[in-house]
Amino acid sequence: MLPVLHKINKLAKKAREEGLTLNEERLRGELREEYLQTIRDQFNNTLMGVTIYDPIGDDVTPEKLKKEQKKYFGKKVGS
Repeated sequence: MLPVLHKINKLAKKAREEGLTLNEERLRGELREEYLQTIRDQFNNTLMGVTIYDPIGDDVTPEKLKKEQKKYFGKKVGS
């Protein structure tokens, strides 16, 4: 489990049981955004590695995705 998710769950439990302070509510919002960004990054990493083949075995990956993959991997390698 991601450490950020563990912290979010602890704050959620505390919110149900006794409530949160303003600082804890702010922290919970920041942690949720961090978690969502992690999920988005994972999704993008997965999508950028996708190649689509037809039943014959020909690459039919849409050109738009191929262009995005070139930009994505060019940026990753250069960083």
